[in-house]
Amino acid sequence: MTPAPLAARLSIPGGPLFFPVTAYGPDGSVDLDTYRTHVRRGVEAGAAAVFACCGTGEFHALTPEEFEACVRAAVEEAAGRVPVVAGAGYGTALAVRYARLAEAAGADGLLAMPPYLVVAGQEGLLRHYKEIAAATALPVIVYQRDNALFTPDTVVELARTDGIIGLKDGLGDLDLMQRIVSAVRTEVPGDFLYFNGLPTAEQTQLAYRAIGVPLYSSAVFCFAPEIALAFYRALEAGDDTTVNRLLDGFYRPFVELRAQGRGYAVALVKAGVRLRGPAVGEVRPPLHEPSEDHVKQLAEVIERGYALLEKEPEDTK
Repeated sequence: MTPAPLAARLSIPGGPLFFPVTAYGPDGSVDLDTYRTHVRRGVEAGAAAVFACCGTGEFHALTPEEFEACVRAAVEEAAGRVPVVAGAGYGTALAVRYARLAEAAGADGLLAMPPYLVVAGQEGLLRHYKEIAAATALPVIVYQRDNALFTPDTVVELARTDGIIGLKDGLGDLDLMQRIVSAVRTEVPGDFLYFNGLPTAEQTQLAYRAIGVPLYSSAVFCFAPEIALAFYRALEAGDDTTVNRLLDGFYRPFVELRAQGRGYAVALVKAGVRLRGPAVGEVRPPLHEPSEDHVKQLAEVIERGYALLEKEPEDTK
């Protein structure tokens, strides 16, 4: 396929972008049946796209064989209703291998995550992502975070590269993002896509939206799709009362709880899925499970979030 269809579908989403967790059985192996259930429920709940085997899906913990099987399962469960974007990462050779596995599994696009370990210069990063983009016919979204940080000039060159359709930001430097958006808008007129990829992106989406970043990932959608959808719809409608009610009563407490443990951006989300959905198992090392007390607090935060959905705006006055 060409990049155009995916870019067009993502540019006008009808709901949050869904990053499913990867399900493991009691013996620690991938549980494809449970994973299929999790993906299918997300699509039926109103996800605009499925981002399979990315950060929330523990891409780092999957073998190539497990990765391909999960991507294929996500594609089959989405059944063309929404696009499926798969992760790709590590060094260039392995990233290309994962890209080709994703293409063989039927994915609609790739989320190219930071290369493994090394801190590279702009020239090397640009070459890395160009080689990923050239390896398959799949359109590529480049993920900026950690050791893959870009200058505006580099993003302009990425935007000029055939097959690269967007940038997902996990850094959170709004000044840099504004300069990137401005530079690409000036130098490469077109429909380059931007995504807010910070953990619990709803917490910062008002600010990102203001600088021209309309799309965001929603980890909350994994375990509380009704809350994520209510926030998304309120944001789209300019319903500041609902947006602020959910930010104050649910998202801020969730973010503060998430900050109490390393790796909780994944582990706490997976615990949330277990509380309200299928038995997706624990996270794989080097991540670790949240404490019993933190899981109890998570259940209380989720309960309060759902209670907020039942309140009318005047109830908060």
